[in-house]
Amino acid sequence: MDERKSDHLKPAPPSLQAAIRRARVESAEQSQAVADLREAEVVRLELLLEAIRPVLDQTPEGVELFDPGIAYGERPRLFLDMIGFVDMGHDRRTYRFFQDTRHGRVLIAESALIERIVAAMTNYIARRLVEREQALASDWRSKEAAANGAKPAARGLRAAGAARLKDGPGPPADAAATGLPFKGRRWLTAIGDLFSFLLLTLGSIAFIALVCFGAYAAWNAWGRALWTARFGAPPI
Repeated sequence: MDERKSDHLKPAPPSLQAAIRRARVESAEQSQAVADLREAEVVRLELLLEAIRPVLDQTPEGVELFDPGIAYGERPRLFLDMIGFVDMGHDRRTYRFFQDTRHGRVLIAESALIERIVAAMTNYIARRLVEREQALASDWRSKEAAANGAKPAARGLRAAGAARLKDGPGPPADAAATGLPFKGRRWLTAIGDLFSFLLLTLGSIAFIALVCFGAYAAWNAWGRALWTARFGAPPI
């Protein structure tokens, strides 16, 4: 039946070139849509940066905690400092304010209204300034306590040194403990060392004598007979 149909009724064969052109058009439209969404995110973050700028201008001079700026990338972010930033939600309209902590990332505020995010960022800036003041005060107290503890110790060391210079060198500790004069203690030490040397020498001589006596007894007991049986007349 199909072979009998006229040519204008037969379906046209699929065209690969036409399919490629359609795919390129769809990809370009999708890329353009993604680029438009990213540009919209950047614009919203720039508006937020302009809104929070007057608050940052009120921070004390010399405080370098806050350095706001937008990081352009696949997901743009507005960084308030090293650990606080704002990005956009999946709908590309909701602001999300995060803080990185030692326990992980914490969501501080989330809203589509820029005023609420500005209020949350203002409270965050205030807390960070208070934490900085407390850290500086704690560091100042620790340094003051260390300095106050070192002064009495230094005065005690100086007083002890002055007393030793004034009274001259004292007797050794062992002489002071026994109550004997230093010279007498020295003679007693020398006599004790000599007595220890004599005991050690006599002990060595006694040990050598015992060894010799044992060897002689063994020779008389069975050594002489064994020598005679194997080698002939003994030497001694």
